[in-house]
Amino acid sequence: MKKRYQLAIAAVAVGFSSGCAISAAHAEVINYTFTADVTSGIHVGQYHGFFSYDDSTLTGKGSESIGVSQGLSILFNYLGTTYTEKSDTGYGLGVPLLSFDNGSLLGLNYLVHNQFYIADHINEPYTGGAKFYNNVSDNGESGTQVGTVSYFQSQPIPEPLSIVGTIFATSIGLLSKKRQQVESIKVKA
Repeated sequence: MKKRYQLAIAAVAVGFSSGCAISAAHAEVINYTFTADVTSGIHVGQYHGFFSYDDSTLTGKGSESIGVSQGLSILFNYLGTTYTEKSDTGYGLGVPLLSFDNGSLLGLNYLVHNQFYIADHINEPYTGGAKFYNNVSDNGESGTQVGTVSYFQSQPIPEPLSIVGTIFATSIGLLSKKRQQVESIKVKA
């Protein structure tokens, strides 16, 4: 009877920790670093950035995008200046944004007039990508491609609640095992 009780407690604890991890993984903040590798023009070099977003609105089907209203935040250091999502020329008008195709990241659409533009096609303002442009016109319709952008997903940090659940489940298991050892010593004596 005691073993069933102990197994039930351990099962509930493991279920609790697993449930916490599943619910945390269902909607989470996703982090990426990115590198603009400028290979031509007067500013040749590598420039680094970071962005994060909440993936709860993504379905993984078809063409989708995430913007500032879905938690997109950006930090990008270019030529010694740090730019954020608020630096985008169209901030508040649906850009900057991230584009996805069937759940796969296509890239950023991020324009700072007279500085840079990250996208695939300079004439498609609501589609992200992996090309880096400079000499971008005030209307964002012309520029010179001078490099590419690479995206790297950062490893997720476990949610505190799932860590607590795992510790709780492990503790229950260890206490149960210790109790069994003590009871077996008593029986032998």
